Parts: sequence; structure tokens; C-alpha cells
Amino acid sequence: MPFNTQTTEKLGGPRVTQFSIFLPNRVGTLLDVVRVLNERHIDVLAISVQDSADTAIVRIVVSDPESVQQMFIEHAIPFSICELVVVELKEGAAELGRLLAGLLAAECNIFGSYALLTRPRGRTALALHVEDNECAVSVLEGQQFKILSQSDLSR
Repeated sequence: MPFNTQTTEKLGGPRVTQFSIFLPNRVGTLLDVVRVLNERHIDVLAISVQDSADTAIVRIVVSDPESVQQMFIEHAIPFSICELVVVELKEGAAELGRLLAGLLAAECNIFGSYALLTRPRGRTALALHVEDNECAVSVLEGQQFKILSQSDLSR
């Protein structure tokens, strides 16, 4: 599954890549993955975990997505990729309502969301997996939200 730059170029620049990795639900499995990333000087910038009795789906944003994709292939870690819209919230949580209202008015569904572990430019950032990235970017930029790219996060 090669890294797809066509989607990111269509949106006017590189967006943020999310990896969904599928792990057995066993103690220490996530730590093992993070250790392998850290050994290669790759940071986890955002994380969301959903577990079930047998498996866990771990969604991560990393500092070097191209290297991570190859690493997952080498280590036979099942994964999928999607592009996220990452929004900077200048005023922090106080802006969440305005962000959600804008997406609602545009009828842009949110499939998932989580905050970043890092604070790019010292501000809160929210990762959004939405139904239509182009629509979300257009609406949010129209409301003066700053959309962050992978390069904004990987600095």
C-alpha cells in the first residue's frame, strides 16, 4: 500500500496521515510498537485506541509517515492509511463549538476525532477524520481556522 500523494496534492498541500494499526489485545503490544518507532527516532504525535476482547485498533499520527509505512510492512503489522484534517484551535476548547457548528452547517460528517499529544505552535490542535476533507478544509478555512499539514506537525 504505497503512500498516496495524489489525495494530498488535490487539497492544496500535504495533509496529515493517520495509520490505523491492528494489534492483538495483549498487554505490552502497543508499547512494543512505540519502542520500535522510538528506536527509529519517530515520534507518536497523536493516538487513539479502541479495543475489543481480541484486538485493538490503534490510530496514530507520527512524525515520519513514509518511514513508518515501510516499518509496518517489514514487521508484518497490519495497517491502513487515511488522511486527516488537523485544525489549530487558537483559543483552545472554547472554539470547539464554532468548529462543529461550521461542519454541521456544511453537512460534513465526522467519523472520528482526537487531540494531538504535541502542541504545534504552542496551540491546541484537533485531528478530524471527516467524510469529505475538501469540504471540511474549505468550511474551516472560511471560518478563519488554520489547517495544519504534516510538515507543521513534524517540525
